[in-house]
Amino acid sequence: MILVKTEAGQQVLKDRSVPLTPRQRSAFIQFDGKRSIDDVLGSGLGIGREEVDQMIALGLLAPLDGQPAAAPAAVVAAPAPAVPAVSSGRSRQQRYKDAYPIATQLTGSLGLMGFRLNLQVEGTTSYEDLLALAPKIRAAVGPEKAAALDKALND
Repeated sequence: MILVKTEAGQQVLKDRSVPLTPRQRSAFIQFDGKRSIDDVLGSGLGIGREEVDQMIALGLLAPLDGQPAAAPAAVVAAPAPAVPAVSSGRSRQQRYKDAYPIATQLTGSLGLMGFRLNLQVEGTTSYEDLLALAPKIRAAVGPEKAAALDKALND
């Protein structure tokens, strides 16, 4: 499959609003609509499929027009949970209070790569704000580590 940078990806390339490691950035630049994923992975940059999947999940890369969109493995394995209609009775404010420290711990553990995501978490002021960031956090840390956050937000 051939990937291209999305509009959001083009913006990230300019303003560096999503932190990418030097290897990720070099690979990201190579997704020009001419090279396949296998070409970029085999280019010797030391980037793995998981990192490409993360850039797809963040909306930075998308399939070239006319190609079927193959969902990244990480996204298929961990779909975003819906907010349940029936819950444990906790208010949205209580869910936010419970989930916020988990989210800051998860994004803080990412080091420099997660710095901007950590700032976004720290800038949230409501349950809805944090719920909207949950997919980015899940893509960055993986579904296993994000399970506690999902439980705090949706239980």
